[in-house]
Amino acid sequence: MATSKYDAVIIGGGHNGLVCAFYLARAGKRVRVLERRAIVGGAAVTEEFHPGFRNSVASYTVSLLQPKVIRDMGLAARGLRIVERPISNFLPQEDGGYLKLGGGLARTQEEFRRFSAHDAAVLPQYYDALEGVADVLRDLALRTPPNVGDGLAMLVDAARQGRGLAGLDLAAKRDVLDLFTKSARTFLDGWFESEAVKAAFGFDAIVGNFASPDTPGSAYVLLHHVFGEVNGKKGAWGHAIGGMGAITQAMQAACVEAGVEISVDAPVARVLVDGGRAIGVRLESGEEAMGAAVVANVGPRLLYDRLIASEDLTPEYRRRVKGFKVGSGTFRMNVALSELPRFTCLPEPGEHHQSGIIIAPTLDYMDRAYTDAKTGGMSKAPIVEMLIPSTVDDSLAPPGQHVASLFCQQFAPELPDGRSWDDRREEAADLIVDTVEHYAPGFRASVIARQIHSPLDLERKFGLMGGDIMHGNMTLDQLWAARPILGNGAYRGPLKGLYMCGAGTHPGGGVTGAPGHNAAREILADQGLFGRLRGRS
Repeated sequence: MATSKYDAVIIGGGHNGLVCAFYLARAGKRVRVLERRAIVGGAAVTEEFHPGFRNSVASYTVSLLQPKVIRDMGLAARGLRIVERPISNFLPQEDGGYLKLGGGLARTQEEFRRFSAHDAAVLPQYYDALEGVADVLRDLALRTPPNVGDGLAMLVDAARQGRGLAGLDLAAKRDVLDLFTKSARTFLDGWFESEAVKAAFGFDAIVGNFASPDTPGSAYVLLHHVFGEVNGKKGAWGHAIGGMGAITQAMQAACVEAGVEISVDAPVARVLVDGGRAIGVRLESGEEAMGAAVVANVGPRLLYDRLIASEDLTPEYRRRVKGFKVGSGTFRMNVALSELPRFTCLPEPGEHHQSGIIIAPTLDYMDRAYTDAKTGGMSKAPIVEMLIPSTVDDSLAPPGQHVASLFCQQFAPELPDGRSWDDRREEAADLIVDTVEHYAPGFRASVIARQIHSPLDLERKFGLMGGDIMHGNMTLDQLWAARPILGNGAYRGPLKGLYMCGAGTHPGGGVTGAPGHNAAREILADQGLFGRLRGRS
């Protein structure tokens, strides 16, 4: 079959692969992106799942996308428009009440006073504490972690990147320690009294995290989801008009303009290795694409378990890869609706329909959901976040009708007793619909059609091993310089010429573009174009 030669061959056309390709091509490199599916975008795509109804398929909301990436790729000029939620979240309560989060500090304090005067009073200090730590992490997001094993260079990098943390006052350093080591419950118990308030913040700790809010380290995942921004507003969340595919379609246009060659329906079968160096890839068609750099936008487990021959990795590295934890406990659905849900606590249309609707009224509810899934494979009362993007984007559904994204936790990556998700996916989907029905009677009857993605479906469709939307657990042992594996945390793989640019590298999951940006910088540095992305930082 035909063989072609490139400066870089990128495996996977998800958003990070497109970002990496753009920066490499802008620096004058000849780049080819190989995407297994018929459309680029990875998990950030928009599809019609029922006639007249379109929605984001997996990724479903915007906050973490790096402003630098948006500017450099000219995404706004290419039509990307992001609309901020009027309020962040709406949490129906078991007693028939509800809690709204967001809309400004004063408004949130007023809402909290209905639950606890104390919680309303300490809210500004809580926000300040998180923001102080989040600012440091925002600064680190576009920096390459120090790579253990690089000698003096590693020490210099570590010292430079540690300045932000070193500059924090003692109280902030204590907050950092708490956030990286404590459970979400323990951390939130130190601040708030109301169970509803703690649930409103604690939900972020279990998004894409197959864990309980009682799991040590889960407080960090809470933090990971608050250091984004929308349209310059820190901590905000929004909707991309046209769905998440609008982001990646704009990225694709930027790549094509920069000269990137993009191939769809082009699944990679094997990374080609010669003398300990990655030299290219072989597609399932038999075609070979050779590259000075082979860049994997797939997760570490997919890359090292399936695309690289075991004999090309040392036994020690294979053991480490096997220990890299995947599985986010996520079940993802889209539903076409004949009408808006009518919540018992707030039945009429309103701003709550434009927010993240969280069905998880307490931390105990979240803990039970995890415990159920751990023992039986799925929650008896799952955690559901519902977004109804058609309330702000009429391109997604026919007039008077709607689409809703249902992002659900906790569902075991693998079912016990050898059972398959193929046999239980419909049962799980029914359970999720029934969970919403409990808080919004009539919801089940309003469902016209549904699109279901179990953990196994997410793996098959998007290559997310274990259905892990983060490409790997966001635990302390798999963060920063240890993501994915200590000694390979600077976007370089264990083979010369092999690089990683996906969410399995720093800073981790979410639609950020940061791994792609950072990996491109390191590739250019290795190929003698170090200054094109303005240095390591």
